[in-house]
Amino acid sequence: MIWVNESIPQEFILLGFSDRPWLELPLFVVFLVSYILTIFGNMAIILVSRLDSKLHTPMYFFLTNLSLLDLCYTTSTVPQMLINICSTRKVISYSGCVAQLFIFLALGSTECLLLGVMSFDRFIAICRPLHYSVIMHQRLCLQLAAASWISGFSNSVLQSTWTLHMPLCGHRKVDHFFCEVPALLKLSCVDTTANEAELFFISVLFLLIPVILILISYAFIVQAVLRIQSAEGRRKAFGTCGSHLIVVTLFYGTAIYMYLQPPSPNSKDRGKMVSLFYGIITPMLNPLIYTLRNKEVKGAFKRLIARVFLIKK
Repeated sequence: MIWVNESIPQEFILLGFSDRPWLELPLFVVFLVSYILTIFGNMAIILVSRLDSKLHTPMYFFLTNLSLLDLCYTTSTVPQMLINICSTRKVISYSGCVAQLFIFLALGSTECLLLGVMSFDRFIAICRPLHYSVIMHQRLCLQLAAASWISGFSNSVLQSTWTLHMPLCGHRKVDHFFCEVPALLKLSCVDTTANEAELFFISVLFLLIPVILILISYAFIVQAVLRIQSAEGRRKAFGTCGSHLIVVTLFYGTAIYMYLQPPSPNSKDRGKMVSLFYGIITPMLNPLIYTLRNKEVKGAFKRLIARVFLIKK
C-alpha cells in the first residue's frame, strides 16, 4: 500500500460525547474517581501479595499480574481522556494515538489470556488438590504468565500495524474517547472489509476461545465441588472461584459485545459506553471483587496494617 503525506494527520480529534456537553462534568467525575480507585486498589493488591508470605502462591502470582496489567491498561487512556474533557481542543498527537492504540490493545489481549490461565489454576486447585503444588510449580506459572504477555503484545503488533497502514486521506475525527481499532478503522477512506474480518478472527481467538475453555474448566469445578461432603468446604470452593467468575463475566461480556458484533451506525454511542466499561470500570472493580470476597486477602491486609503500626511504635 502506498502512503501519501496527506493521509497521516499530525493529530486526531477525539470526539467522545462532545456533542453532549452536559455529560462532560459527570463523565469527568466518574473517570477521575474510577482511575484513583484503580490505582490504589491494584497497587494495594500488588503490595499485599508481595509482602505477605502466605500469599506467595500461584493464585496470587497471577492476581499480581492482573493488577499490574490493569494499572498500565487504564493509565494508557484515562489521563488523556481527563485532559480532553477539560479542554476545548480534544486532541491527541499522532504518535500519542499510536502509543495508546498499541498499549491498550496489547494489555487488553494479555488480560484475555491471563483470565483463562487463572481459571486453569482454579481448575487444578479444586479438581486436583493433591497434585496442585506439583503441577502448578513456579516454572510453569512463569511460563504461563510470560506466554500471556508475549501473545498479547504480539497480537498488538499485528493489529496495530494493519490498522495504521490504512490510508486516512486527511480524516482525523475519531468518534471515540481514545484510539481503539474499531474507531480508527472507520476513518479509512478505502474498503476495510478485510481488516474487519481479520479483527473478527483474532477476536475469536482472544475472546471466544478463552471463554469456552473457562466454561469447560468451571463445569469440571462445579462437579468436583458438588462431590465435597461438607457444606463449609463447598462454600469455600465456590467463594474462591466466585471472584474470578465475576471478573470474567464483566470483562469478556463487554469486550465480546464490542469486538464480535456486526458494525452498526445506530449503536456507536452504546459502543463507546461499553468500551468505557471494560477499559475503566472493570479494572477498578477487579481489586474490590477480589478483596471483598476473599478472606485470605482481607487477612493479609490486616496483618500488613498491624505490621505498619508496630513499626511506627
